[in-house]
Amino acid sequence: MDKSYVTFERMRTFVRVAERGSLSAVARELGVGQSTISRHLRELEEAVGVPLLSRTTRRVTLTDEGNRYHAKSVQILRLMEQAGDEARGTRSAPAGTIRISCTAAFGVLHISRLIFAFQDCYPDIGIDLSLTDERIDLVREGVDIAVRLSPLTDSSMKLRALGRSRRLLVAAPSYIAARGRPAVPQDLAGHEGIRMTNVAGSDTLVLQGPGGERHAVPFGGRFRVDHGLAAREALVAGRGIAPAHRWLVDDLLGEGRLEAILPGYSLPSVPLSMLIVPERAGIARVRLLVEFLAERMAGMPGIE
Repeated sequence: MDKSYVTFERMRTFVRVAERGSLSAVARELGVGQSTISRHLRELEEAVGVPLLSRTTRRVTLTDEGNRYHAKSVQILRLMEQAGDEARGTRSAPAGTIRISCTAAFGVLHISRLIFAFQDCYPDIGIDLSLTDERIDLVREGVDIAVRLSPLTDSSMKLRALGRSRRLLVAAPSYIAARGRPAVPQDLAGHEGIRMTNVAGSDTLVLQGPGGERHAVPFGGRFRVDHGLAAREALVAGRGIAPAHRWLVDDLLGEGRLEAILPGYSLPSVPLSMLIVPERAGIARVRLLVEFLAERMAGMPGIE
């Protein structure tokens, strides 16, 4: 087959299938039929002259040749996109789509609003927001930027530290009225705890006292959950005491629907960071969003 069949469209389809591992997922993403995706891949492999993908009934994986071709294809597509951004930069407003992954509760309560404000400033930029508390492969999922609340060790990503998220113990006034208010960390043993099962070590609370002393106390209860918004609802419903990020409950504290517990004792804060896929860091619209989010998150309640 003529080498002219190696088009940017077919190359882009191949890269997305390689990253997602599914023809049907890419078809849904691009809004075309799965037969179109299959045809693009078949024509590209015929033009290149080697099999690039190994297909099974459950998953699509890269061949050795496909791995090498994928790496070069990603570079070519990034350079093409960057060149287009730079060419348009002097003539028109930034355009295109940015894919963001964010911790779920933080995304719902705060990041989504910042994205709305960003799109008001840059109406030609589309945002694809994915909310998850799971660690994902940013490159494989086609993500440009990820906002994460946790210590990060992925050295392959470009990291932008945004600060630290302060946490505190809280409970509803109704719970305190029914069960009493703990006076010292050891009192927590007699109380209902709302525990986050997706946070490592959540069965133990580590608090620092007024004099700097460290208290490690067992923490548990009848309600366990893996989502911050569900924990927030449980707190308001008076189901128990929970450690919470300040940004998660700041409005409820202001309204008097929650109260701080053991205010003289502090919980360890958590790093708030932005991860940027290195190949995307040079794209104009990605740089704009990174700076926009960094500037506005710096003033959020509980971020220090």
